[in-house]
Amino acid sequence: MFRSLRVRNYRLFASGQVVSNTGTWMQRVAQDWLVLDLAHGSGVALGITTGLQFLPLLLFGLWGGVIADRYPKRRVLMITQAAMGLLALVLGVLAITGTAQVWHVYLLAFGLGLATVVDNPTRQSFVIEMVGTRDLPNAIALNSATFNGARLVGPAVAGVLIAVLGTGPVFLLNAVSFGAVLFGLYAMRASELHGSEPVKRAKGQLREGLRYVRGRRDLMLVLVLVGFVATFGMNFQMTTALVAREVFDRGASSFGLASSMLALGALIGALMAARRVARPRLRVLVGAAALFGVLEVLTGLMPVYWSFLALLVPTGIVLMTFTTAANATMQLNVAPEMRGRVMGLYMFVFLGTNPFGAPLVGWMAEHFGPRMSIVLGGLVALASALVVAVLAAPRGAVRPALAGALRRPAAASDR
Repeated sequence: MFRSLRVRNYRLFASGQVVSNTGTWMQRVAQDWLVLDLAHGSGVALGITTGLQFLPLLLFGLWGGVIADRYPKRRVLMITQAAMGLLALVLGVLAITGTAQVWHVYLLAFGLGLATVVDNPTRQSFVIEMVGTRDLPNAIALNSATFNGARLVGPAVAGVLIAVLGTGPVFLLNAVSFGAVLFGLYAMRASELHGSEPVKRAKGQLREGLRYVRGRRDLMLVLVLVGFVATFGMNFQMTTALVAREVFDRGASSFGLASSMLALGALIGALMAARRVARPRLRVLVGAAALFGVLEVLTGLMPVYWSFLALLVPTGIVLMTFTTAANATMQLNVAPEMRGRVMGLYMFVFLGTNPFGAPLVGWMAEHFGPRMSIVLGGLVALASALVVAVLAAPRGAVRPALAGALRRPAAASDR
């Protein structure tokens, strides 16, 4: 299960990610709570904050993949991680001094998104340079496990700290946590990396990457499915805050607990994925997306807080099965010189569509209630899985099946 950890460089990377991801999840909870306080519980303001954080991915996300292919990835990651730590420091100082305003959070969220534009595709495509092709699926699953292990601990710790100290110290702790990542990157042995030759600067490299993906039907189907699920179904950071506060009348600690329950399921799902050795197939993605949609609908309909919490666990398990399989499928099936651009497009679809989805979900939550925002996301995920299943079916297999299904009711009516 943990075979990727035998690689020294990956151990350093994963250790730093555990510390930094914990701080990142603490900041996410604190940022949401700060916005709700400053904006008097406005779901629209919360949706705008989330949207602004992901807007740079929508505007510039594809260029992040170009940068990942052009420059040494370890050096790029050190720059982006340092920038993220600085932004957390500024937000912490504003919150502690009592000078923070909603527009400050908007601006810093947008700045964090700019750093993420480059960091995400670089970090995703850097994994294979540490562990090689054979252990890539395992490393991706372990990345998800560390991310969601931190997601399990971070929100719960943040909820307690916010209740006792306020949001400011949480932001400062996150700023310090980036030091662990920077140390791990600095201490790596460059000679043990499986780096590909950086692509030389030339015109049309972005278009070249888009043409490459457009010509691959398998990659396009994955992107379509990921796009719909991520845009409408993966807004739990916002919807759990609104449900905890507006539906169940709970405080910050209960919101943190809800986030931790989803993370517990995601952690279990990531560890289950790490045990698999076979390459993921498209039918696994489709099945996981459909089941995720069903579970999300049921979660949104739960009548009491504790049943809501309980259903977040299997929802997280299935969601992690879907995301780890999608990531591995994209990386294992592309040429090395295209990996940065392909992952840039993948992260663009995975995260960059949030500026559309988050404000829409926030608007729905404010006008129709937080429950409906969750139910809608589940219905869209289920519908997209069914559509992709039809598109992925062998040519000539779908139409005869549909015709047969239509003939059977007609024959029954004749009798």
